[in-house]
Amino acid sequence: MTNDSSATRLTILPAGPAHVDTVEAITRQTIAAVYPRYYPQGAVAFFQAHHSRERIARDVEAGRVFLAVQEGTPVGTVTLGDGEISRLFVLPEHQGKGAGRLLMQFAEETLFIRFETIVLHASLPAKRIYLKNGYAETAYHIIKTENGDFLCFDEMHKRR
Repeated sequence: MTNDSSATRLTILPAGPAHVDTVEAITRQTIAAVYPRYYPQGAVAFFQAHHSRERIARDVEAGRVFLAVQEGTPVGTVTLGDGEISRLFVLPEHQGKGAGRLLMQFAEETLFIRFETIVLHASLPAKRIYLKNGYAETAYHIIKTENGDFLCFDEMHKRR
């Protein structure tokens, strides 16, 4: 999938084994830059651990991970499961330039071929974006982290 209407061309490509480091770097850099503005340190550490290199590598091996590439440089990533969108991250310096929108469009088009409903877990920084894209809150979750901080997020659904 390509977005030619933007000033610089964005393309969505499947991630291969050689991209595990790239997906991990995009994920870690985005969490480190954005999440501390919304969550306490324990929750940020939980996010980092949850999106571990091992999980990323398993998802890449399963063919579930995709990259948004701009002029040959990966700027974002998304992971697709069985009717589920996860690990949608765009590097902070590339946010607001269309990569997230293209990743979301790609994910929805891909998943709605096989599923009537898409599920995702929305962090506080991403919730507003998902609401604007037609997702509805269906559950609210709170996880107590190792140091006693709390991680709060919403489960959201969108029907075709």
